[in-house]
Amino acid sequence: MNFFLPTLALSLLTVSCTSTGLTDDKSKLAVAEQVSSQSAALPNYLPNSLPNYLPKNIIMVIGDGMGPAYTSAYRYFSDNPDTSEIEETVFDRHLVGSSSTYPALVSGYITDSAASATALATGVKTYNNAVGIDVSKKEVQTVLEWAKLQGKKTGVVVTSQINHATPASYLTHNEHRYNYNEIADSYIDNGIKADLYFGGGWKYFIRDDRNLVNEFKQAGFHYIDDYAGLSNIPPEKPVLGLFANSGLPWALDDVNNNQLTTMTKAALTKLESEQGFFLLVEGSKVDWAGHSNDIAAAMAEMDDLAKTVEYLETYVAKHPDTLVVITADHSTGGLALGKWTGYSDKKVKSKYLWQPQFIRKMNMSPEAISKKIESEVLSIDEISALLTFDITPEEYTLLNNAKLESKIAESNYNKLPRSAHTLKYPPKGYTLILKSIKKIIDKKTNTGWGSISSSASHNPVDVQVFSFGSKSDMFRGFQDNTDIAKKIFILLGK
Repeated sequence: MNFFLPTLALSLLTVSCTSTGLTDDKSKLAVAEQVSSQSAALPNYLPNSLPNYLPKNIIMVIGDGMGPAYTSAYRYFSDNPDTSEIEETVFDRHLVGSSSTYPALVSGYITDSAASATALATGVKTYNNAVGIDVSKKEVQTVLEWAKLQGKKTGVVVTSQINHATPASYLTHNEHRYNYNEIADSYIDNGIKADLYFGGGWKYFIRDDRNLVNEFKQAGFHYIDDYAGLSNIPPEKPVLGLFANSGLPWALDDVNNNQLTTMTKAALTKLESEQGFFLLVEGSKVDWAGHSNDIAAAMAEMDDLAKTVEYLETYVAKHPDTLVVITADHSTGGLALGKWTGYSDKKVKSKYLWQPQFIRKMNMSPEAISKKIESEVLSIDEISALLTFDITPEEYTLLNNAKLESKIAESNYNKLPRSAHTLKYPPKGYTLILKSIKKIIDKKTNTGWGSISSSASHNPVDVQVFSFGSKSDMFRGFQDNTDIAKKIFILLGK
């Protein structure tokens, strides 16, 4: 593996830690300064004083795709309309800085999740689609791998499949993020690097050619496949929890609307140890909602993420030797709050309007509603009840026409010879219904999206950095995403 700090720095760290036992603050600070001085690429991150030196526990939280517009939208979405003030969110409380997200220049200025996660995990820029490797395709060590080598417990909690781009970039190394089976295999073949894995992925870990779940069990892991199992994890065993075929259901549709919060609570209880832990938590499907141009699903995913961070506030209050760092890997979809004005649409009565009240009470995702409309004959009142707001006769007609067109498109596609089935996302009976529902919601809320593609793009805008707990002051101000990893390496004693 290639490590981003020189060998001399690591040798100095090892010798100094061994000789001093890290028993006094002066020795601790000297070790950190030795490490920092050995890397020209490493700016002076160290705060003026480091009482107790290193955080015992580090929790890295990533809101995938969560650009600044998402945290702003969440503030207004979660606002209590019965009060005269707009309530502060957990993100508002802990905003400390911002981060650039660009990949290695070979990929231009806009990152994908793999390159950005690799930067956040290793401190090294790479090309889009790369997982835990640099532009030369050489492996680079991750903060999770380093934490494990230091004797800490490690874990990942995500709402995607656990072999998706972000968790994979902390756990393994691969030339392409879409090598899902290879990545899943590497979680066994390259050595088990985590004590806890929570997320989705049955289809990658229980395959005809290989049953990785059984291999994890043979390695001593406890396996669970439903949320109920989170409350009954044997304390002496590492744990693999897979709760869906691929990514988890939308938070709006899941049996547990706070899936990320529930998994994170269980993970913290499980990972607590004398040596401490490193935990990656990802709200993966904020990004998926952005790609789908789905503001209703996006706000529900943001709500689950916010409640997770609120729980982490209580955890840090009880465990002040814990650091929490929260950021996004990039922003997705070009989310715009207030798309239409009276100049562009006579039905809009203001130049400045965004109306999240239309989606606050939704308890089904637009995707789930579209599937129900596809399979049933529903009246205008029944559809309005599903959406939790009234639709017009014109909108009802739009949905019925979309239902008919979706069925025709699916039927025509299925009639083609299999060799002509080249679309990544083939038309389904609910596809155009879903598109129409999202169009209605966007009009009601006055939400816009910057990408015109069917699967909205990422954006190169800087993202926010939030932090609290031990040594959180190190993350203040502007930084590159690689700097976040470098700072965490320092706080892990590297």
